[in-house]
Amino acid sequence: MSDNLIIGIDEAGRGPLAGNVFAAAVLLGSIHIEGLTDSKKLTAIKREQLTQIIHEKSIRYSVAQSSVEEIDEINILNATLLAMNRALDEVLEALSPKYKDEILTVIIDGNRIPESLKGKAPIYYKNFKLNVISKIKGDLTVPAVSAASIIAKTSRDSHILQLHEIVPEYRFDLHKGYGTAKHIELLEKYGPSKFHRKSFNPVRSMLQKTLF
Repeated sequence: MSDNLIIGIDEAGRGPLAGNVFAAAVLLGSIHIEGLTDSKKLTAIKREQLTQIIHEKSIRYSVAQSSVEEIDEINILNATLLAMNRALDEVLEALSPKYKDEILTVIIDGNRIPESLKGKAPIYYKNFKLNVISKIKGDLTVPAVSAASIIAKTSRDSHILQLHEIVPEYRFDLHKGYGTAKHIELLEKYGPSKFHRKSFNPVRSMLQKTLF
């Protein structure tokens, strides 16, 4: 497979108790960006630096999301796959028609593929020919997936800081929505906000208690 024709996809924000889940798709092309790896292995400053480079140098990139409401309605796995599908769709819509003559390889971090992208390769999707595969720890070994990991993470972090501005009492700036002891303490004090995932415990249990 040609590195020039790889679209990498990864997500950010599956585990937190609050906020949307994000996914990114990146077609890097032939460029080499020093320092690409799993976003969790990078400092926040380094992620921001690399995000800027990815935005400037990649052929196409997109960041998409699924809302808290979608997460609660269809569950976090399906909401994550939906965000991934949305990110890929946006990249394909922006690509030059010349890529329709090629087989594009889509590598999704992890072990799951959205239903709409399953099938014997190449699948025909949005007028493109795609070879779609999942790869565990792809964000460590495939530069395009690493790039997607990084811009999904920085977008999600920006989102959670925006939520902090709206509901500062929950201190999303400290724990980024994850279920830390401090976050649980504040949840017990104030109750869940509209930004919390009602299908996630302990949020779900707290809401059930208020019904009785």
